[in-house]
Amino acid sequence: MGFYTRTSLRAGPFRFTMSPSGMGVSVGVPGFRVGTGPRGNYVHMGRGGIYYQSTIGKPAPHSPPRPRPYIPPSSSVVMEDVTGASVQELVAGNRSDLVNQIQVAARRRPLWPFALGALLVLGLILGRWGLLLILVGVPAIVWLAMRDRARRSVVVMYDVNDDMARRFDDLVQAVGALQQVGGFWLITASGAVQTPYQYKVNAGASTLHRRRAAAASMNGPRILVTNVAIPTLTSGERSVHFLPDRVLLREGKHYADIPYQQLELSAEAVRVIEEGALPRDGEIVDRTWQYVNVKGGPDRRFKDNRQLPVMRYGRLTLYNHHGLHMIWDASQFRAVHATARALTNAASAQPPIIPS
Repeated sequence: MGFYTRTSLRAGPFRFTMSPSGMGVSVGVPGFRVGTGPRGNYVHMGRGGIYYQSTIGKPAPHSPPRPRPYIPPSSSVVMEDVTGASVQELVAGNRSDLVNQIQVAARRRPLWPFALGALLVLGLILGRWGLLLILVGVPAIVWLAMRDRARRSVVVMYDVNDDMARRFDDLVQAVGALQQVGGFWLITASGAVQTPYQYKVNAGASTLHRRRAAAASMNGPRILVTNVAIPTLTSGERSVHFLPDRVLLREGKHYADIPYQQLELSAEAVRVIEEGALPRDGEIVDRTWQYVNVKGGPDRRFKDNRQLPVMRYGRLTLYNHHGLHMIWDASQFRAVHATARALTNAASAQPPIIPS
């Protein structure tokens, strides 16, 4: 409510008023008008340049300009593949007779599923005689399946004794310890944290890793039949098999092998910030926050800023100058260290490579 001076323009029964707040329109008789303006509906009374005005109802809400959203520096860390050369690339440079036999056997298609399908179809067509045909044909299907298994297998018999046998047994025991760890993974990608914002939203980590679950076992590739246990590390389509005389690599249906003397490795203890479930045997060595400030403490500007454990894991890296590069993390450093030592001893027991 107030008294003020304004300018007006008349157009028939309507009057348009101009003010610093905007333009309004009113209608009425001299001394009394009803109108609407930038401040809402009003009743207007008065003459001679002095007016009295009362607003009716709630004025229209004024929407302040919406501020531009704050776009923080990029929080996306560039991840690079760290799985090294593919098995196809590795086998191109060094293809052994064993790998040739395995690849030939792997390309052979089993025949028994087609024979079983044909037998069932004929059994349905022949009605009551079809049951007799199926009973007679089942032993033939079993024989064909066994024949397919033999055709798709490569048999390798090892005669390992003395010092070489002891060293290989140490490798079997070491990989057996990896079977018992609570967490085992293959690192597939890695990226360095570069900006302060990336550091802040990634719990203060200096490097990010992408990983997938892995497993250790004593089962070699199904296509290879041997008389010894084959220590194996597997993750998805990739696996590494430690034979007594060589390292066999698999990626899907493709295989390659390298001598132990060409295998290089490293084992180290690493600190990993865990966001998911903790392995049952993991060792917590520190704690951090999901969002940290520059001093490493919790950033109070983020809600639900939870604490995260920092774990001590073991990291086994296998590589060579041909492009092999595989990084395995385990929740127990001792198991990783024992595996690395056993692999080093196994390589030293192999006869030297004589270039041709």
